[in-house]
Amino acid sequence: MGTKPGRTEPVSPPPGPDSRTPCPELLAVAEEAFRGGNYELAAEIYGSQLAELPQPERSLCLRRGDALARAGRAAEALDAYTVAARLGGLRPEELKELVESCALAIREELRLPPWEPALGGGAGGGESSAGDEPAAGPGPFSPAAAASSSTLSAAWDLFRCPRCRLLLCDPVTLHCGHTLCKRCTDTDPGLPAGPCCPSAKSPPSRRDSCPSRVNVVLGNLLEKCFQTESRVRRLASQAESLRHQHELDAALHKYDQALDLAPGDSLLIVQRAELFTVMKKYNQALHDADAVCRSKPLWPKGHYVKAQALSGLGRTEEALKEFLYCVALNPGRGIIKKEAQKIMCEVFFSALENIHENLTSSFRSRTPYTRLKSKFMSNVNTQTELEDDSSAGCSKDSLFQFNKTLSQESDVYQNSDSSPSHHVLDLHFEDKKTTFKTALSNINLKRELPTDLEDVQNLNIPNKISKEDGETLPQIVPNTKVGESPVILVDASDFECSLCMRLFYEPVTTPCGHTFCLKCLERCLDHTPDCPLCKEKLSEFLASRSYKKTTLTEELILHYLPEELSDRKKVYDDEMKELSNLTKDVPIFVCTMAFPTIPCPLHVFEPRYRLMIRRCMETGTKRFGMCLADELKGFADYGCMLEIRDVRFFPDGSSVVDTVGISRFRVLSHGLRDGYNTANIEYLEDKKVEGPDYEELVHLHDSVYDQAVSWFTSLKENMKAQILNHFGSMPSKESEPQSNPSGPAWYWWLLAVLPLENRAQLAILGMTSLKDRLIAIRRVLIFVTRKRPR
Repeated sequence: MGTKPGRTEPVSPPPGPDSRTPCPELLAVAEEAFRGGNYELAAEIYGSQLAELPQPERSLCLRRGDALARAGRAAEALDAYTVAARLGGLRPEELKELVESCALAIREELRLPPWEPALGGGAGGGESSAGDEPAAGPGPFSPAAAASSSTLSAAWDLFRCPRCRLLLCDPVTLHCGHTLCKRCTDTDPGLPAGPCCPSAKSPPSRRDSCPSRVNVVLGNLLEKCFQTESRVRRLASQAESLRHQHELDAALHKYDQALDLAPGDSLLIVQRAELFTVMKKYNQALHDADAVCRSKPLWPKGHYVKAQALSGLGRTEEALKEFLYCVALNPGRGIIKKEAQKIMCEVFFSALENIHENLTSSFRSRTPYTRLKSKFMSNVNTQTELEDDSSAGCSKDSLFQFNKTLSQESDVYQNSDSSPSHHVLDLHFEDKKTTFKTALSNINLKRELPTDLEDVQNLNIPNKISKEDGETLPQIVPNTKVGESPVILVDASDFECSLCMRLFYEPVTTPCGHTFCLKCLERCLDHTPDCPLCKEKLSEFLASRSYKKTTLTEELILHYLPEELSDRKKVYDDEMKELSNLTKDVPIFVCTMAFPTIPCPLHVFEPRYRLMIRRCMETGTKRFGMCLADELKGFADYGCMLEIRDVRFFPDGSSVVDTVGISRFRVLSHGLRDGYNTANIEYLEDKKVEGPDYEELVHLHDSVYDQAVSWFTSLKENMKAQILNHFGSMPSKESEPQSNPSGPAWYWWLLAVLPLENRAQLAILGMTSLKDRLIAIRRVLIFVTRKRPR
């Protein structure tokens, strides 16, 4: 049935006060309030709905618990979760909001930067996605956190692996140009999968996944500057590998050796604590982890390992404290939240999983929430009459009116906590609230933070712990000696190219681990696809043609040898400037005839011409000269300048170069550079004419053009097809013959397709009079027309 204009459809009234089901409109407002951060309002609405039900609904209990937790009313939230647990087993993921709210309170106590958690719409929150985990760095901790635990000084930042954020160990340079530890490039269960390095967005290519050799230059530099530290890193790496191979005793021995060389290194200690946890030696693990927590109180990994050790010892409440502290320090790590939720579920709700006591009688009484609901329903009806197409329960206006109504009904808030449901919770679960408050209060934050008078950065950690679980462990005594940062001794000889014997410029590392200047390597690969030093085959590396500069080597040179790099760059710039000159020492390709405006494709395979084409591209000129060969001089006295439009490389290093003629030139002198010919040249331009001579030129131009079109039209179809396929269509006649310094384009097209010897073409190419060239081409047309068989 249709609706008359000006009238509205009758609206069915919402459920009345005696309804036994939750009001959808109120629940929608509660959800909107929760998403908007008004947790107090959301909690009150959920509480009002629960109070009116004959028996509590589990999902509403969970949502009320979430809202109370976000509002900072943790003990009341625990009550709501407990009711939900009695109605059905509580899952750890349903305590996400409670854990995050506790972590937020701890962050505020620590005065850490504010953290805005994701506002969940579901009950209890779901599983953390893989995106919550870091893209790099072992375990559930970010690389920055791991780096903060190392004793490496800030001066060593350049030598850190971008993946594990530790001092490079057996550095390997990938095809993308970034350098990682060799272990970080291998398929290792201790490291996350993902791109080849944090700086690369695309997945590793097949070349990157192949085993690579250690970068010789960087490896030698690390051994020179960080001999002891490199040995420590190698021992730790070996220990990790042994651990993943389940050779735990051997791994422990390696950690002990590393700590002999670097006592007090927090990362080594926490790694040994993790190993103790795997070996179920929880007392030793707790001892190491506690030392790290006192040395690095704001490092999440120390608290995480300590929580695992406490959990292994059965001290679940203390483990919960450490997990909450860890979440507070690192809120974005889903795996830590899951552990905290699991422990919290075990501590407070494990005994209630199989209890399903009927609480119907406790919720039969009505509370002042009935008046609150009536107020809201009247607002809904009014809103519906005013707006046909809007949902009154979800609109912003209705939410505003509802807030205003609640502010007027202050007695509702004052009496909300005195409902029968809360009396039941207070009677049955007061001990649980006390336990929860005690667990939170035990997180003594201020005493764990270092003071100005205490030096907790270096603790005297015992390098070996031979005591069994349960025995007395040695006390940790702070070490007053502060280690000095090492002096980085770098000189130009550490970064010398073995080919040009100069400082690296645009260094590139081959898969075999040797480093060269980019230009030096390319010149060597022009002659042979082998490494210049070890002679290893580099055919696949050559086929890629995308040599990436070694980023770390460039950064080290820039940081430690800025003056030498500036001098080296000046030499390179001078070379490029010299190569960019298009009148002096111009590169000459000695091959065939070329003409202005006419395409000239080339197959380049000789090493000297590979170098020449590459230099033309590097300088940005993209130009070189083309000349005919000459037995006496080497190449002819006239030629055509070509411009490179495209280059396609093949795996063997050869290439197809697409060029087009630009202008004519005359050779003034011949030369040679790095195997290819060069010349000093001057460019040729046609002499312009005016007056009667110009009119005569135009008449001659039009006449020869018509003659050329007639000749081409008379050719056989197969001959025309070959010409069109190779040279393209004949250019149209230009209205102004002298507009181009080299003459009309159709003329050069005709000269290229006519059956003339190269020497005859060369003579015409060198003419600077358009009239003389037109007369010469007309004679050729007359000759070929008469000679053509009839």
